[in-house]
Amino acid sequence: MEDHTATGIGARPAPVLRQYVDSYVGFDLRGLPTGVHCGPPSRALTAVISLSDSLEVAAGVDDGSPVTRFGSVAGGLMCRSVAIHHDGRQQGVQVSLTPLGARAIYGMPANELAHRLVPLDELLGALAVELVDRLRSATTWAARFAALDELLLRSVGRGACGDHARWMRPEVAEAWRRLVAARGCIQVGEVAAELGWSRRYLTERFRGEMGLSPKTFARVLRFEHAHELAATRDPLPWSDVATVSGYADQAHLVRDWREFTGRSPTAWRRGEVLLGAG
Repeated sequence: MEDHTATGIGARPAPVLRQYVDSYVGFDLRGLPTGVHCGPPSRALTAVISLSDSLEVAAGVDDGSPVTRFGSVAGGLMCRSVAIHHDGRQQGVQVSLTPLGARAIYGMPANELAHRLVPLDELLGALAVELVDRLRSATTWAARFAALDELLLRSVGRGACGDHARWMRPEVAEAWRRLVAARGCIQVGEVAAELGWSRRYLTERFRGEMGLSPKTFARVLRFEHAHELAATRDPLPWSDVATVSGYADQAHLVRDWREFTGRSPTAWRRGEVLLGAG
């Protein structure tokens, strides 16, 4: 059997796309143990295009969620990890969209995709088919990222006719920016006051756009920070992860970790075969 290899190549999208697309990541995993990868909730709406076999994905980990096969899949903001079942090999591209990108590229607010996984061609039609074909026929990551830039720009351009329904309220966009900048460590009432809104009104408007309340989104952001710290090759002790990412204590981190991944931090680390693989 070949030695295991895990390659991950990150790239920024073209500058004109950056308010809509946060990042691209190309991945090529081979010879790893068969297992289930937890795709954690984050600030982004994630789309994944497989360059080889179909993706086998469930909308929850160890909770009985059905496993569905996708050639390419798009998801909204989540409150739990998705389970990606694999045989130790995966090759594909992950695209992380901002909530503004949901409207500009998919033509719908992020709340219509919250907690859901759908085939990418349901959202982009023939453009998704062309995108998959271009990505699979390209022979370098640079060429794949260039194809993403070109086709996502074309998707944004399709909606450039001034359709006001494609744009979110600026106060909601500003609340999202402030929560992201603080990595969730800011009071929702403080954000609302700065916008001149009541907390209740902000919560209604934010949930109506994103599909998550600002309080829940702040929890996702704190977890995302903790997950980044815990997934490094030489991670901090769990107590330090909790402190740095803004949790009151380690017990609070453990509760959120169980809720967002379906596993304790220790069980997650033991079962996540991709950790340190790169």
